[in-house]
Amino acid sequence: MQKLMDKYFRLTGSHTTARKEILAGTVSFFTIVYIIAVNSSIMADAGIPVEAGIIATILTSFVGCLLMGFGANAPIMLVPGMGINALFSYTLVQGMGLTWQEALAAVFVSGMLFALVAFTSLATKIAQAIPESLKEAITVGIGLFLAFIGLQKGGIVVASPTTFVALGDFSSAPVLLTLATLLITVFLFIRNVPGNFLIGILLGTSLAALFGQIDIERMGHVGFSSSEYRSVFGAMSFDNVASAAFWIASFSMALVVVFENIGLIHSHLRMADKSESFDRAMRTTSLSVIACGLFGTSPTVATVESAAGIATGGKTGLTAVVTGMLFLLSFFFIPVIRLIPDSAIAPVLIIIGGLMIQSVRNIDFQDFSEGFPAFLVIALIPLTYSIVDGIAFGFIVYPLLKLALGRGKEIALPLYLIAGLFLLNFVFHAIGT
Repeated sequence: MQKLMDKYFRLTGSHTTARKEILAGTVSFFTIVYIIAVNSSIMADAGIPVEAGIIATILTSFVGCLLMGFGANAPIMLVPGMGINALFSYTLVQGMGLTWQEALAAVFVSGMLFALVAFTSLATKIAQAIPESLKEAITVGIGLFLAFIGLQKGGIVVASPTTFVALGDFSSAPVLLTLATLLITVFLFIRNVPGNFLIGILLGTSLAALFGQIDIERMGHVGFSSSEYRSVFGAMSFDNVASAAFWIASFSMALVVVFENIGLIHSHLRMADKSESFDRAMRTTSLSVIACGLFGTSPTVATVESAAGIATGGKTGLTAVVTGMLFLLSFFFIPVIRLIPDSAIAPVLIIIGGLMIQSVRNIDFQDFSEGFPAFLVIALIPLTYSIVDGIAFGFIVYPLLKLALGRGKEIALPLYLIAGLFLLNFVFHAIGT
């Protein structure tokens, strides 16, 4: 077995061993396993049943990690991404009016568009065409959006008829539990405790159970039921494929997925001394996104947490394969996962949002033609409750400001095309209303 793994994953040539790779894969799993509970919770806001969302998240993570491990021989995890799942539920479904079945079809199409980019030279051309300020602004805006969603889920922020938002009831048990869990999770995170998010979720769930906020009897039998998932698997609907909204949704999702993966894959492979695997890693990632539409969840991305496994010694695809197998074993814990309350999930969203806004330091606000479009993206993603609309404003204003300053040569043709598509989307919405 050792020789077989060495031959396939080229362990010796990568200066690693099967033992190191298995350890790295295990560490990677425990840093990202929280995604099962968090992603299924966000998918539920789109209308996908919680247990079906759990199963879909497990299956896509399993398949994504195996694709990356065997297809690119890279120690990178592919799981449903934070931010892109918010785009799915709160923008495509709640904002643009797509059904979750149509949104899954948009995921499938976005994966095809991603594959078109990954299997050609378009990935490099698109990456070069989009200004760094807008790329960083998208990350910051999505971070604020995730934090806002976490504050809502935890009851810390609630709707208000006069001021739109207001503080929640700090005497209620869910809010107090959210705050307590947030403090615990932040402490674990800043102390670099391995598996900090997972431990925070488990402790938050235990606190909720202790104070009677969880019905333990709902756990039922050990195992899981696939009945709900049958209505989600392969449920993509292309009934709305001729509409502008569908294609704007698909294009916007592809745009975010491509941007996010280009940066993350490049940085992880450089960390693992495997930069030569970039093209294969991008291609396997695009195939994983296509599979997400079939399995019933938002797109997978190369996760930030992959760095934990690489830092532990992971250098080959065996790390990703081990992580994928552990995801498959998590099927046995579905009865426990479905009990996790919003008060345990909300703190993770808030902290991840806080991490993502750190990218704001990379934006040149001294140059108004760079800083103002970035500001629009950052402000309007959470304030419009739409990642697509927030991105659109920034991408439209950016070339306009450059042209007004006589700096039109700084704009690449693909950016003009992207801005034009976003502008058309606003026009179609205006005509439709």
